[in-house]
Amino acid sequence: MAGIRSGVVSVLFVLFACFFSIQQLSASDDTVFYDSFDESFEGRWTVSGKDEYQGVWKHSKSEGHEDFGLLVSEKAKKYAIVKEVDEPVSLKDGTVVLQFETRLQNGLECGGAYLKYLRPQEAGWEPKIFDNESPYSVMFGPDKCGLTNKVHFIFKHKNPKSGEYVEHHLTTPPSVPTDKLSHVYTAIIKPDNELIILVDGEEKKKANFLSTEDFMPPLIPTKTIPDPEDKKPEDWDERAKIPDPNAVKPDDWDEDAPMEIEDEEAEKPEGWLDDEPEEVDDPEATKPEDWDDEEDGEWEAPKIDNPKCVTAPGCGEWKRPMKRNPAYKGKWHAPLIDNPSYKGIWKPQEIPNPSYFELEKPNFEPIAAIGIEIWTMQDGILFDNILITKDEKVAHSYRETQWKPKFEVEKEKEKAEEDVPSSEGLLANVQKKTFELLYKVADVPFLAAYKSKIIDLIEKAEEQPNITLGVIGSIAVIILTALFMFLFGGKKPVEEKPTVATEASGSGVEKKEEESEKEGSSGENEKETGAAPRRRTGPRREN
Repeated sequence: MAGIRSGVVSVLFVLFACFFSIQQLSASDDTVFYDSFDESFEGRWTVSGKDEYQGVWKHSKSEGHEDFGLLVSEKAKKYAIVKEVDEPVSLKDGTVVLQFETRLQNGLECGGAYLKYLRPQEAGWEPKIFDNESPYSVMFGPDKCGLTNKVHFIFKHKNPKSGEYVEHHLTTPPSVPTDKLSHVYTAIIKPDNELIILVDGEEKKKANFLSTEDFMPPLIPTKTIPDPEDKKPEDWDERAKIPDPNAVKPDDWDEDAPMEIEDEEAEKPEGWLDDEPEEVDDPEATKPEDWDDEEDGEWEAPKIDNPKCVTAPGCGEWKRPMKRNPAYKGKWHAPLIDNPSYKGIWKPQEIPNPSYFELEKPNFEPIAAIGIEIWTMQDGILFDNILITKDEKVAHSYRETQWKPKFEVEKEKEKAEEDVPSSEGLLANVQKKTFELLYKVADVPFLAAYKSKIIDLIEKAEEQPNITLGVIGSIAVIILTALFMFLFGGKKPVEEKPTVATEASGSGVEKKEEESEKEGSSGENEKETGAAPRRRTGPRREN
């Protein structure tokens, strides 16, 4: 009996092993491309050799995890990297799922984190020359800058009539999550022309490739177009209303009458002090002991409100107030009447569209390579688990096993930090927000000449948080200096030596000291030039 049981168990084990192997083989067949970046990308992916792409890619761990990814390591750079697939992937046969993860570890103020799925390139193309001009079949993923905040889905389709490739953009795409957690983006292309966009496994957008509303411009062109050769007739009148040619200005219409006139019925209030000025010299003010009439000019006491005017209805010369002129009518215009010659708004006649075609499903170009070609102001963008599969279940499995555990850990950590912020964490958060604000300040156009110095100061403060307040003060001096030069630069002597100007812009403190020295010697300059001395009305400021 024991032998029979042992044999049954062995048979079941073999059957299970066979079933598991078949399932794995099936999954392997459905998984066209997958890269977890557990191993370094070097030797497998090709970094573009074009000069414009100076950004450095790194094989790096996701913050707080042992999981590796492909990292954007530097700010304000262009990046380009590409990986050719073993065999071109057809988008016309059955379901195809495009999926990848991104984590914006330092946020995303301005930049892209999308993938380009390249179509077969022209003869002679090689990965080293991958750039923005390398044609793609699909561009998919998050993009955020200014008013742009969307998960792109763009596909290029060849017009069978004109032979031209046209970009078709998904209308009303989903927005990009604004946190710094790992997110997974999924595009499901179905054989019935349906497109489904998932963010973190949740459906955010459903569209149809043949719909005239889901893509701009629509995949199928309109049957007719305005005739480019048609011209509006010279006698075509588009005015719905015209001035009445028979109208006559009334005899009593005075176009010269003012809008306001003096109120003749107004009377001067009793107690009005005609001979009293509104302001008088401050009787308590005294001439400073160090006042030099030759250098500072004749001293005058500062003015204060006349105390006698406080209780009186008014002081100085009384004038009648103004009121609206009842006779005012303004410039006369003839009333408008219906235009008897009105023909409506002219439009060119419609003609058959030479580029019009019909099809039952898009004629997608196959995917021959996967590329990342972006320009971003932020570093810390991490790409991971790039997948192309023919089975939605495979994509779901990767989301559950590769993305979800990381996301849940990050979410719990974020929640814990929000619920119980320590004093150190709060200070670090304030400093981080401050640095983000200062980076935005550095991008203000009128500070362009000082941008590099401001960024240097911010980076020093990030390295040494204890000097943050001092750095903020220095940046404030730079801003005030730039603002002063922006407003009054035309009235001040301009430094001719560019090297000196650069040094001045590089240090707000030195700039301020130079201006103080110039102000301190202004009296001597005035004497040398023979200009009239400045007049001061207040006490001298102590240095």
